[in-house]
Amino acid sequence: MTTRGLIVGAPRSGSGKTSVAIGLMRALRRRGLVVAGAKSGPDYIDPGFHAAATGRPGVNLDSWAMAPGLLDTLLSRQADGADALIVESAMGLFDGVRTEDGRSGAAADLARRHRLPALLVLDISGQSQTAAAVAHGFATFDPDVKIAGVVLNQVASERHERQAREAIEAAGLAVLGAIYRNPDMALPERHLGLVQASEHAALEAFIERLADVMETSLDLDAILRAAASLSAAGTEEGHFLPPPGQRIAIAQDAAFSFVYPHSARHWREAGAELIPFSPLADEAPEASCDACWLPGGYPELHAGKLAAAAGFKAGLARFAETKPVHGECGGYMVLGAALEDADGVTHAMTGLLGHVTSFARRKINLGYRAARLLSDCPIGRAGETVRGHEFHYSRLTERGTDEPLAALADALGNALGPSGGRRGLVTGTYFHAIARG
Repeated sequence: MTTRGLIVGAPRSGSGKTSVAIGLMRALRRRGLVVAGAKSGPDYIDPGFHAAATGRPGVNLDSWAMAPGLLDTLLSRQADGADALIVESAMGLFDGVRTEDGRSGAAADLARRHRLPALLVLDISGQSQTAAAVAHGFATFDPDVKIAGVVLNQVASERHERQAREAIEAAGLAVLGAIYRNPDMALPERHLGLVQASEHAALEAFIERLADVMETSLDLDAILRAAASLSAAGTEEGHFLPPPGQRIAIAQDAAFSFVYPHSARHWREAGAELIPFSPLADEAPEASCDACWLPGGYPELHAGKLAAAAGFKAGLARFAETKPVHGECGGYMVLGAALEDADGVTHAMTGLLGHVTSFARRKINLGYRAARLLSDCPIGRAGETVRGHEFHYSRLTERGTDEPLAALADALGNALGPSGGRRGLVTGTYFHAIARG
């Protein structure tokens, strides 16, 4: 069977895309279909929910950070062996940066490049016929982005549904489902977005409830008919991040979990082994490994426990004497001298770099980044440009005296100055790497 795909999109964040996408994935899987999930844009958390719903690993498809050939390769691999591919949009369907054609980061880029129709989720709370104007705007905004149909969300009553449905259908768009208000569909959140799938209590039961709702609320047959046959194929390898070693010690627990699925998969396919260890369990990287990776996550929620993890800190210091250690975002915070938690309590970190960070004096830092590396490190060679993003609420309160790791620019190429630090074989930065530029 040819893989059929579509995008679950919306006008904005908070419209219910994630709940619809997860429930739709599981509902289609219940029918005996092999379902694959994907997330547009830089998001660590939703692919975990997609994996739980489908039984297959998730993936990110980011048109700004990933070269077109890499996008083709990742989409082709994700669709391989699947009957249906459901791509969840980030933010609004057309939301991205105003840059070169086809590389805005918006899910609409995927719709154009891969001819994927969009299932538009409209939160109609506080409106009825006006929803038709919104839907009409989406249908006519870009002739290269096809709206397959509309799902009404947060419907208050049969009358409410009828008013919105009739207006949208009169505008020439199909309404493929109506979801009534249901507080049980809410996903728990924290400061960086949703609580991770691995931390969600009774995750399987929750996904099953979402599937129940979608089975009774959506026209699944019509949605499958509206999906398009996928023809993307690619063999792009050059823009993947190289594995930082042959045996990679990788921190993995509630404080360190943000690893992009496409990077981990590529490292394994390139022959590398990923050896997990838990700093929260006071574990150090295995001495037999030849590189250590500290991913992002939530160290600010576990600062006291990390500060008391003497075995982890001593073992990491020994490892760093002869082998490279790299930290991203949360990992970078732990490589520093100290971390101030939300209560204003300062905790000693590993001290392998000299900076200090604070979650008490928080300020959101969010956006795409192009990092020109100033020295060789586990994410690339000096002079190379790596694309990725920043998303954190903690901030540097002391920069320390370490040499900077990279020179950053924003998505439009505006210089943002030096970033991160390097001392010996230890490197770190708030920047999350996605792919080579």
